[in-house]
Amino acid sequence: MRALGNRWQGKLLVGTSVIPCSLGPAGISHRKREGDGATPAGTFRLEAVMFRSDRKARPLSALGSRPLCPRDGWCDDPASTNYNQPVNLPSAQSHEHLWRNDTLYDLIVVIDHNRHPARKRKGSAIFLHVRDPAGAPTAGCIAVDAAALRRVLARISGRTSITIG
Repeated sequence: MRALGNRWQGKLLVGTSVIPCSLGPAGISHRKREGDGATPAGTFRLEAVMFRSDRKARPLSALGSRPLCPRDGWCDDPASTNYNQPVNLPSAQSHEHLWRNDTLYDLIVVIDHNRHPARKRKGSAIFLHVRDPAGAPTAGCIAVDAAALRRVLARISGRTSITIG
């Protein structure tokens, strides 16, 4: 994956396919920090898929998948022992809501950036997810069109990794 003209516009290469993607507004960073608006550089495994079963069918994928529910969140609080892990809502810790009114998290692929173990303030909730229809930047994730994301999921295995840089 490489950034293009705007720091937050990139391309995802899957085999011979080139898929436009959105990145964080700060572009790609080798020094990712919580809240910096950057997409982390590196090579990461794709861990699991979460999806809105009330909106779309389970995607075809060799990765494990599960439906989202309204109480699903992801902890982005560096002071928490749950930092960069899924949490049940409501939660007193700072977190992202995974059950959203828009379509951006209708399909989420968890990327193993800063996960095993999570290092405080090194970035959390880095996902491959559905792109904003206007192609706007993400908060630090990678986002592609929903149809392209479903095609990608159908082609990958549990050994697939993503390289950002």
